[in-house]
Amino acid sequence: MQYTQATTLVDAIFPRFRTSSRVAALARDLALMAGFAGFVALCAQIAIRTPWTTVSITGQTFAVLVAGGALGAWRGAGALTIYMLMGMINIPVYAPGGGVVSGTWDVHFIAPWNGTEALPWDISSGGYIVGFIFAAWLVGRFAERGWDRKQWVHLGMFLGNVLLYVPGILWLAYLIGIDWVHPVAQKPLGELIAGGDTWDKALKGGLYPFIVGDMMKLFLASLTLPAAWMLVQRWRKPQG
Repeated sequence: MQYTQATTLVDAIFPRFRTSSRVAALARDLALMAGFAGFVALCAQIAIRTPWTTVSITGQTFAVLVAGGALGAWRGAGALTIYMLMGMINIPVYAPGGGVVSGTWDVHFIAPWNGTEALPWDISSGGYIVGFIFAAWLVGRFAERGWDRKQWVHLGMFLGNVLLYVPGILWLAYLIGIDWVHPVAQKPLGELIAGGDTWDKALKGGLYPFIVGDMMKLFLASLTLPAAWMLVQRWRKPQG
């Protein structure tokens, strides 16, 4: 049995065999996407809630970038779509949501599981969940061109990280602009985030608190994929 040439990390680790069965190929890809959706859900449980925004700092960004780089464009986007759908059908995979407006710091690290479920348009972080899909696709596209094994990996991760913020900040600004009432605090979102006008609040609540952490996660993701490729190549190298 022969396998196709690997263009992504998962295809190098789990070779894609040439087969006439589309069902088998689809089942393989769905299993990989579901696995990475679970990885994103796990990283969502690494969360820091700050006093000045309703959006938590989480490990999701790292997981999204790795998922896109490992799976490729469409499977990466598919994995994050599965993740989004899981939260929409009442599976608690999103970041912890209780107490996000308490005005205090809170750190949660995986256990006990404290995930939330919601429709993305019913939560202030919903735009980021949608942005994860686009970011995974873009990073995956770069990976298919070999960027995850070259010096371009840092740029690819950075561009993917920027892309996920676009719908996240736009959605936050929209909710602030329409005086959307936070379901836990029972107050308009604009009253829960410091700042002047709508865009000032959106940037202070949806961008500035995350820059340092995201640079660290981006750097870690940029190291993870090339390191994984090195291990795979060493493992597959003929011995003797």
